[in-house]
Amino acid sequence: MELLGTIVLIVLAFFILSIFLGSFFTVQQQTRAIVERFGRYVRTAKPGLNFKIPYIEAIVQRVSLRVQQLLIEVETKTLDNVFVKILVAVQYRVVEGSEADSYYKLQDHQEQIKSYVLDVVRAKVPKMNLDEVFEKKDDIGTSVKSELDVSMKIYGFEIPNALVTDVNPADSVKAAMNEIQTQQRLQVAAAAKGEANKILVVKNAEAEAESKRLQGEGIAKQRRAIVDGLRESIAAFTDKVSSVNEHEVLNLVLLTQYFDTIKEIGVSAGSKVILTPHAPGGMTDITDQLRTAIVTGTEAVQTKK
Repeated sequence: MELLGTIVLIVLAFFILSIFLGSFFTVQQQTRAIVERFGRYVRTAKPGLNFKIPYIEAIVQRVSLRVQQLLIEVETKTLDNVFVKILVAVQYRVVEGSEADSYYKLQDHQEQIKSYVLDVVRAKVPKMNLDEVFEKKDDIGTSVKSELDVSMKIYGFEIPNALVTDVNPADSVKAAMNEIQTQQRLQVAAAAKGEANKILVVKNAEAEAESKRLQGEGIAKQRRAIVDGLRESIAAFTDKVSSVNEHEVLNLVLLTQYFDTIKEIGVSAGSKVILTPHAPGGMTDITDQLRTAIVTGTEAVQTKK
């Protein structure tokens, strides 16, 4: 009997201890505990040490108030008939004070959010071409946030933000877009190269024109110097030899200059064979040609002046 009594006391002690320990529970910060009594919601326990009736009340769910993120991939078509995959990051959290609504009103809140995101994105993106989707992806995120904020508030959720993190068209579309950019850049490079070549041609033409002008001035100065030299030679020769007229002196000087020229041609490097008439009649023709050329050059210089 004593042994039986001892066993009963021990069992009773364990039962009382279990009741005592089961009466208290703790809730972490940024967390709420949903408490039910016989399957009926009675209250939401806040962070810290809390009490419940053992075997009568039970914690059915611990709800986090932290911001959580859900990544959703949506495949849709743009206005220019390009299929793209859009990755949307939805940030959501349970509104404080609405923990019971978030638990009881929705079976699966993530699937509900996903359904709204699919509906909004597939309604907005088909009205935009592919370039606009890239340029206005923030507008898509704003539309998703606005729609979700209104729709999920009745279930105890709020949407701090919704971000379109990636727009991913098919690989063939990417390749085509890259090819378009490459061709456009090649066109710009070709236009720049053509403009540079144009500038070089213009500058070369200007340099050649300036060279021709300077060359012409040099030739004119050279001819004036020749004429002045001939004039001085004729004057000096006629002063010393009075029996010789100016015409004969000019012929002599021209002939001397002609032979000097032939000599220079013969000793210059890379010279070619030159056949010139050296008969007396031929010499007269050469003298006349030289005289005519000099006179014509002198008249041209005087006319220019």
